Amino acid sequence: MRVVLDTNIFISAVLGGVLQIIIDKWKAGRFTLVVSEAIAHEYLDVIHRPKFKISAEEIAAATDYLLKTAEFVTPTETITVITADPSDNKFLEAALAGKAIYVVSGDSHLLERKSFRGVSILTAPEFIAQLDTP
Repeated sequence: MRVVLDTNIFISAVLGGVLQIIIDKWKAGRFTLVVSEAIAHEYLDVIHRPKFKISAEEIAAATDYLLKTAEFVTPTETITVITADPSDNKFLEAALAGKAIYVVSGDSHLLERKSFRGVSILTAPEFIAQLDTP
């Protein structure tokens, strides 16, 4: 299963709590995380924000795992369907380039679309339910 995680989901999962299961399932090989360079840069920018109080060790571990394990893709198409927040289009671009089946997000601009060119846009609980399906 090939998946793009919006930054809010990735950071929430790294922080732990109920979304920690997403990181655990990724590490267990239940899905392939698809990212573009733009997405990885955003993950790394956000994970370093002091407000999240993520330790240097946790940041290093998450960054190392991301760089070693995620599948990096180079989008070949510029998408402009999310006009309210154009920066969200990068998740759809990566999903198409990486042939992902899901984009997982907590962002209303993406979620209101429900799908885009065969890529389903799910909330974290919806994705977790998919991970629990045999």
